[in-house]
Amino acid sequence: MSEAILHSWIDQVKTAASERKALNITGGNTKHFYGEDPRGDTLSTQAFKGITAYEPHELFITARCGTPLAELEAVLADKGQCLAFEPPRFAEGCTVGGMVAAGLSGPSRASVGSVRDHVLGATLLNGHGDVLSFGGQVIKNVAGYDISRLLAGSMGTLGVILDVSLKVLPMSPATATLRFQMDQAAALVRLNEWGGQALPLNASAWWDGTLLLRLRGAMAAVRAAMTSLGGEVIEPAHASSFWQGMRDHQDEYFVNAQTAVAGGSVALWRLSVPQTTAPLVLPGEQLIEWHGGQRWICTSASGTKVRDAAAHAGGHATLFMARHKDAGAFAPLAPPLDRIHRELKNSFDPSGIFNPGRLYPEL
Repeated sequence: MSEAILHSWIDQVKTAASERKALNITGGNTKHFYGEDPRGDTLSTQAFKGITAYEPHELFITARCGTPLAELEAVLADKGQCLAFEPPRFAEGCTVGGMVAAGLSGPSRASVGSVRDHVLGATLLNGHGDVLSFGGQVIKNVAGYDISRLLAGSMGTLGVILDVSLKVLPMSPATATLRFQMDQAAALVRLNEWGGQALPLNASAWWDGTLLLRLRGAMAAVRAAMTSLGGEVIEPAHASSFWQGMRDHQDEYFVNAQTAVAGGSVALWRLSVPQTTAPLVLPGEQLIEWHGGQRWICTSASGTKVRDAAAHAGGHATLFMARHKDAGAFAPLAPPLDRIHRELKNSFDPSGIFNPGRLYPEL
């Protein structure tokens, strides 16, 4: 079955390349709103699924692109393991290939790393119809150019991710969530103070005068941090529900933002800035994650104003969700980076058939 699917994709790619027709690579289509608008004939990956290798003792798992993320995580949970970077799921049906292509990470990203940091190897169908393999199944096998990690966040513009090998980690033996009441400036100061201490910080979120801090690690370390930090201890079930909502954008902040964006008056921006950045002077509600490194802003401010604020802080801004994307989904590239992107695109997809324009217009 899988061989037949792959051969049909190879034929579809070669035909599209010869006719210069765009292909829209989709998995569960749960991230259709992210990036520039998709276009082209659909190449669905959902039927190409299954976990092909899993070695709990070696801390890796390999799965085909159409494998439901929920299925993969259930297999890991059965062995007491997880994807530590907590990829957002947004809705049912999200796939492993889409997870890597989007390159999005959840609440724990600042402490454990991103999707890219956990990709060990991948197999890719390129624009020539060739099947290419990169990386391996353990970190020591990765040598030379780390192309497999380059696929994380590429939005399907380089080819069809056929399968991917991921580093997995054991679930932490202890978790606790603390709540503090403080304004944004005070929360940023405290987060940076705590970040310089030997504390098992795993995730943080500030919104509307409330800071929540998640601790994870050895039982003794978590208990000691709880005593040292103080704050209000949140009941585990409520805390788990909150962090799941943050991960999957089902928390109140994101629900409100999605409703506002649908109304057409605002856009939801995702800003990546240094953790020490002071509160950004922009209109609209802000939510802060990653110990200050990720700022969400639901605002009516222009794209120029938002991106200027991010650049002034030493970061960049992504138009995460909007009815109109005239400002461009991703921050414009400097000429050297733009050249690198175009040369990579030309190397892997010389006919420009894979998700054209999804990452950047005319790319």
